[in-house]
Amino acid sequence: MYEIKCDVAIIGAGPAGLSAAVAAKKEGAEEVLLIERDTSIGGILQQCIHPGFGLTYFKEELTGPEYAGRFGDEALALGTKVLLDSMVLEVVPEENAVYCVNAAYGMTKVCAKSIVLAMGCRERTRAAIQIPGSRPAGIYTAGAAQRLINRQNAMVGREVVILGSGDIGMIMARRMSLEGAHVKAVVEIMDFLAGLTRNKVQCLDDFGIPLKLAHTITRIVGSQRVEGVYVAAVDEHRKPIPETEEYIPCDTLLLSVGLIPENELTCKAAVKMSCITNGPEVNQYMQTSAPCVFACGNVVHVNDLVDNVTVESMRAGACAARYAKGELDHDSRVVNAVPGNHVRYLCPQYICCGGNEDVKLFFRVLAPDSAVTIIARCGDEVIAAKKVKRVSPGEMEHILVPIQKVTGDVTVEIKKEE
Repeated sequence: MYEIKCDVAIIGAGPAGLSAAVAAKKEGAEEVLLIERDTSIGGILQQCIHPGFGLTYFKEELTGPEYAGRFGDEALALGTKVLLDSMVLEVVPEENAVYCVNAAYGMTKVCAKSIVLAMGCRERTRAAIQIPGSRPAGIYTAGAAQRLINRQNAMVGREVVILGSGDIGMIMARRMSLEGAHVKAVVEIMDFLAGLTRNKVQCLDDFGIPLKLAHTITRIVGSQRVEGVYVAAVDEHRKPIPETEEYIPCDTLLLSVGLIPENELTCKAAVKMSCITNGPEVNQYMQTSAPCVFACGNVVHVNDLVDNVTVESMRAGACAARYAKGELDHDSRVVNAVPGNHVRYLCPQYICCGGNEDVKLFFRVLAPDSAVTIIARCGDEVIAAKKVKRVSPGEMEHILVPIQKVTGDVTVEIKKEE
């Protein structure tokens, strides 16, 4: 078996992996290795040719390939090594090892002092939402359609309905329109937007594409190719209301019904998982329950902005490098980060109290609201608070917690202003 030794091994060379590699090198890790199953680095951003990336991190608007290219160029310039065309089979924390199959070397064992999981996420498919009907051609996940159009120059359809108001679904509504297709509707089962408001404005409103909130697709019609779909309003329990059903003829159905962290490797490594995010539970160093294993980006929790992925991943890469050098403290007291009223989950899930840096807790709310206060508490004591004009499940929120005030478990809640 071919063997490679390094200080930090990073699985995935998308935006999370590239950011982690840059940070690990800057933190002093001598040998950093990126393991990527594709034949080039960049990950999902290679097919995201639309602008809108980098507004927070770079303070300018970039396309996906441009954003990935900046970190890719920097990682390579710093001396990061890349193992392309390599499928990781297993992560074994007890051995500090990653086993993969490489096109050039065959079975390969990567021995690393620390490991960073940066595998990203995947889309939920039709099977996950169980839409009745036959199985005709013309049904795609939004990401699959994006890859076909943007990277393989293949048009997927002309009369389109999109199920789900996630960001990639709305972005593909615009993309299909620009290619001359007629997007008849974006259908969302919830009574609120699943993605960013700016994408609704730029991708739906600006192109006159109807958004049907509190609606779902009840049936797909067609045997060889999609001929149309039935759409109905849903009640407060998200059950279709039969008398509201309408037929929309179309030849293509795109599904934008959620993303799932790519965590088969994580589960197999027996890392402790979150039942809410479907990603590994981490502390503020992005360290998992296996001390040598760190995780970042959409493999931990699905982010709305790649800029947030970058910041989180750079922290993971830097801390993984410190661990590899024996400089990361493990003796500090650990408390829980607990979601309170109106908060779906918190990340990180644990706080190590022995550090000297304040902790930024990221979270999503359960439903839209306006004029609220985000409050962090230790018991009855408020240790941090900030007012915000509006919150939405489609947009990540955060609050900075002063580490000196953390005396026990930290609860974050949303309170409506009076």
